[in-house]
Amino acid sequence: MEAAVFQPFLDSIQKELQAQDPAVLAVLVALVVVIISIIFMKIVWGRKTTRSAVLLVGLCDSGKTLIFSRLLSGKFKKTQTSITDSSAIYNVKSEKGRGFTLIDLPGHESLRPQFVERFKSAARAVVFVVDSAVFQKELRDVAEFLYSLLTDAEIVKNAPALMVTCNKQDITMAKSAKVIQQQLEKELNTLRVTRSAALSTQDGSTAGGTVYLGKKGKDFEFSQLPMKVEFVECSAKGYKAEDGEADIEQLEKCLARIS
Repeated sequence: MEAAVFQPFLDSIQKELQAQDPAVLAVLVALVVVIISIIFMKIVWGRKTTRSAVLLVGLCDSGKTLIFSRLLSGKFKKTQTSITDSSAIYNVKSEKGRGFTLIDLPGHESLRPQFVERFKSAARAVVFVVDSAVFQKELRDVAEFLYSLLTDAEIVKNAPALMVTCNKQDITMAKSAKVIQQQLEKELNTLRVTRSAALSTQDGSTAGGTVYLGKKGKDFEFSQLPMKVEFVECSAKGYKAEDGEADIEQLEKCLARIS
């Protein structure tokens, strides 16, 4: 029915085109192709440029702000708990030399959600900083924060690179990146079970803006996520304290790979 309505209009357009000089018609077609290509490229590049931020997140005292300072200037800087975000342009150490907006978000539990909400749509990567020295003590809190990020619908859709940065490796009792990954996978799996059970006792629906973590029917592993996940070890303080250089080379390489 709809095709029959538009057919006279389509026939008139066809007649007009046939009446045109072939050379003129070719130019018109070429112009249309160029215009469509430009629009397409703007859409694609626009999406990329809107997600040009690297978010530094983690619990209080995990070392986020010192990592922020080391990445930007290489210098040691005494830090304190912040109640707001800090941002600056970070130029990656690679041949491309592209820059990101590095944003250090507050680590306090009462402030984290609002700042994550504010900046998550711009995230090209998330650097999740863990205090390796007290990881066992903070395992539950770390897992709960990470769970909230990994089940956020917008974050999952955009799939920013995730770099779990195991900081304070200069301390003797620090857990390795491998151990931290294994324990986080177990804790996140437990959290998923308890959260799912809590939902089933209510209306059985998923909370607004959240998605299921990993694959149903399988124990959780980071490899199941839609984003690229890397675990790296670092020491923002360095092995010679304030007088020495930071050991953040693994993190710098990860950041270079997403440029």
